[in-house]
Amino acid sequence: MASAQILLVEDDPGLGFVIQDTLKEKGYVVHLCLYVKEGLMQFNKGGYHLCLLVVMMPKKDGFELARDIRKTDSEVLIIFLTAKSMIEDKLEGLKTGADDYITKPFSNEELLLRIEAVLKRFKKDLSTYEGEKDTFQIGSFTFNSTNFLLSRGDHKISLTKKEAAVFKILCAHKNKVIERELITNMVWGDDSYFVGRSLDVFITRLRKHLAEDESVSITNVHGVGFRLECG
Repeated sequence: MASAQILLVEDDPGLGFVIQDTLKEKGYVVHLCLYVKEGLMQFNKGGYHLCLLVVMMPKKDGFELARDIRKTDSEVLIIFLTAKSMIEDKLEGLKTGADDYITKPFSNEELLLRIEAVLKRFKKDLSTYEGEKDTFQIGSFTFNSTNFLLSRGDHKISLTKKEAAVFKILCAHKNKVIERELITNMVWGDDSYFVGRSLDVFITRLRKHLAEDESVSITNVHGVGFRLECG
């Protein structure tokens, strides 16, 4: 069976490295992030089966991160790690779509057993799961997100890394509205005014690239975000 890919977001470096080492010893592939924004950007790279998210973090908590993750992936497993044991906090975690909730302090044995238990419920077979899709058919265009290449027949366009990252999100959720703030946080790790303007520039460029096919368009949903529309 293939090793599960785990995203660990823990703002305590000491505890984070201990958990990471423990999981690696059991054969899991683990990527540790110390900040929520870093975690969301890393999740956007795809291929994760499970997210381990600490609840209490500065600026933005694990609940908010889980809600952003759920906007783009309804199947990935989520386990919260928290020092809180109040029933209200557990209910909040479950409302965000969490699969389990572990209260600190916990033993390595408990953590491993909880992870094994939720992975058994994973909807994809880990032995055949190859990670997220990297090639998309959008109208008459083919987009390869790995090499940033947009193709239509013999005509090929090389996108910048950021352009490709934005377009990949839209392609993965075509015909659905994706919030501006979610895109900027997933690609830039920031949702400031200047980043928002950068996003608008990239959307304009992508629209020009797609203009050759009238069945494909990127619609601006005022006050919300963007939707890639294609037949």
